[in-house]
Amino acid sequence: MQVVIHAGAHMTDEDRLIACLRDNTATLAPRRTHVPDPESYRRLLRDVMHTAQKTALHEDARDNVLAATGTPEDTERLVLDNHGFFGTPKMSIGGARFYPAADMRLSLLDRIFAPDGIELFFGLRNPATLLPALLPDTPFSTVTELLRGDDPTHLRWSETIARIRAALPDIPVTVWCNEDTPLIWAQVLRAMAGTDESVPLAGEFALLPEIMTKAGHQRFTTYIDSRPGLTDAQKRRVVTAFLDKFADDDAIEEELDVPEWDPGMIATLSEHYDEDVAEIARMDGVHMIMP
Repeated sequence: MQVVIHAGAHMTDEDRLIACLRDNTATLAPRRTHVPDPESYRRLLRDVMHTAQKTALHEDARDNVLAATGTPEDTERLVLDNHGFFGTPKMSIGGARFYPAADMRLSLLDRIFAPDGIELFFGLRNPATLLPALLPDTPFSTVTELLRGDDPTHLRWSETIARIRAALPDIPVTVWCNEDTPLIWAQVLRAMAGTDESVPLAGEFALLPEIMTKAGHQRFTTYIDSRPGLTDAQKRRVVTAFLDKFADDDAIEEELDVPEWDPGMIATLSEHYDEDVAEIARMDGVHMIMP
């Protein structure tokens, strides 16, 4: 069995990916892909991982998770989602690193599902917008406190991915940029579900109403409905064309208010992020989903 681990990052899809996949249960179940309710396993897996870290992994851990999630015996692909797999928002930054416990926690999941093949899925986000977005879910009041005094320009997602690859080289990693999700949403869904574009999935344009004007979205829906059989590449071109004309600028633009940053910090972090993403795309064992 293949076990898909979607581990974040925090403040990316906000559980919409797993919700969309669950909306496709009728399509995925006959293909032996099981997408259980996250409420059935998030607390359980957290407790199992905590116990394994402190003492030892219980020999029935895997069986208990499969039972709790109602996973059929003939399941070939199990999709598990939790932005907290690698830690809480407070733990997402430490020592100028993203998710310093990611490799250790993924190792625990690899031990729990020892008979299975693990795949990691992870959405990245520009630190310039991620760091202030994390604050409300932490005990900190400023980005400086969240960073514990570390320099934000030292943060690199490539360090996190490289650390995971070094610790667990047999686990393939699929990543994408959260900023690209409106264009690649269908690709991410299919990659997690293990299907190709010949399998229709409901909700492949689920994000567009959030960033497109109402009139533009209505015209987009009419256009797509009148052209069945478009490939994913063709659909992406259509989405791009409609966003160029009907994007809701107020919804897309993010207002950043980080008093301790000088005017050039956002530009610097964004530039580093672009370079970082390019480096990750070149890594062995990493699949980068891009528009």
